Amino acid sequence: MKAFIYEIFADYRTQIIFLHVISAVIWVGGMVAMRFAAHQSIQAIESPMHRIERAAHALKRLFWIVTPFVITLIITAVIMAVGLGFREAAVDANHNVIDEGAMFIYNIVHVKEAIWMVMGANLALMMFLRNKAEKYLNLGDALGARAKLTLIAKYMVPLNIVLGIIAIYLGVFLRNSY
Repeated sequence: MKAFIYEIFADYRTQIIFLHVISAVIWVGGMVAMRFAAHQSIQAIESPMHRIERAAHALKRLFWIVTPFVITLIITAVIMAVGLGFREAAVDANHNVIDEGAMFIYNIVHVKEAIWMVMGANLALMMFLRNKAEKYLNLGDALGARAKLTLIAKYMVPLNIVLGIIAIYLGVFLRNSY
């Protein structure tokens, strides 16, 4: 499998890196646009029920848009992590560190991957809560729906924005490290 990933990365390096970067930009950029543009516009809707319905609908659209990019980002991250040979530069076959600098870079790769995975788990939880909010809306329970959507807007989206910015920075750092 490793040889196959090396070959794929060698043959499609530019395309893989492009897909990774554009996926990060769309995912994080979509959340920024939702939180700081769409959210503010939705808050201007006078009817509380209509406001909650619009927020739930906007989040549903965002999640449908970013999901393929999240999947692409994770796949390309694995391909790049293997294809760029971070592990081989850092440790030998017996897992002994052969280069401290390379080991530091290899650890940064893991931190970045962990951030994207936490963000993916957070996204899955946001999707779950949004679906719960929609069920509350269908039952006419605006307060129940609002509680779920408030968690997403106040805490979960901002968390993913911050983590995404950190991951993008680490990606730039890694790109400049080899």
